[in-house]
Amino acid sequence: MDKERFDRQLRLLVLLTQDRDTDIDSLSRELQMSRRSIYRYIETFRELGFVVEKRGNRYRVAPSSPFFRRITERIHFTEDEALTINQVLNAVYDRSPQVRHLRQKLSSLYDFDVLARHGVDEHIARNLAALYDAVKLERVAVLRGYVSPSSGKVSDRMVEPYMFLSENSEVRCYELATGMNKTFKISRAERVDLLDMLWSHKEAHLPFYTDMFGFSGEQLFPVRLVLGPLSARLLIEEVPSAASQLALLDDGRYRLHARVCSYKGVGRFVLGLCDDVEVESPRDFKDYLRARVRFLTQKIGA
Repeated sequence: MDKERFDRQLRLLVLLTQDRDTDIDSLSRELQMSRRSIYRYIETFRELGFVVEKRGNRYRVAPSSPFFRRITERIHFTEDEALTINQVLNAVYDRSPQVRHLRQKLSSLYDFDVLARHGVDEHIARNLAALYDAVKLERVAVLRGYVSPSSGKVSDRMVEPYMFLSENSEVRCYELATGMNKTFKISRAERVDLLDMLWSHKEAHLPFYTDMFGFSGEQLFPVRLVLGPLSARLLIEEVPSAASQLALLDDGRYRLHARVCSYKGVGRFVLGLCDDVEVESPRDFKDYLRARVRFLTQKIGA
């Protein structure tokens, strides 16, 4: 085989497997090949078993092609595995280039139309796919016809989406109009439009956490408790991941080092099992519990 022709074929194949749909004219200019030759090579790829996708006048060789799967069998993820990884990555707020690269790599290997439509209806899938692009490309988006859960008011919200929450049912955004980070439910937007504007408030995109008691926030507060066997068992039954944060003490009790977003959730746990829980720190949490006890005492007395 002619070495120069083989080189052109390989370069064409590489371009067609990148994270973009490429039109014939662009390929012709980049490779300095005639349109006719490109069409001929694309047809050859199909005959060899590559999955060639066409969208309008744009082409792409799918990573799911049997050839790629054979040479990457040991590192290839199934669709279910890719969906799981995607959900984990979207729940992690990390500015590191390694995590960002992993997100981009996953989206280039797996068509996000599949990821977005997994287990959701078409309306949510379209919104989710648009928001995913906004996060990946660091673009401003508009949540068209967004219905406020508190007032019921319908309005357009211009935002910088940066993090998915609650198994991709919500998105954390910096809202330009208010200068605040807010959580938006994806299903409440009629549609999502991407603007030709890049993020300009990236430094204000704060991480967002959910603690073991189900409360969320932008800050975490340390809490240290000593749990008796009953409260420790009930906590593990409700939150299995808490087991890794429990240390067995000599007297059979357990010390819990936790970080919480709010004192409400952990406070409810402590007050419900107050005869089996000792609060070691911090002082602020103890003050919160005293205030709750006073409030409940007054309420019951009334």
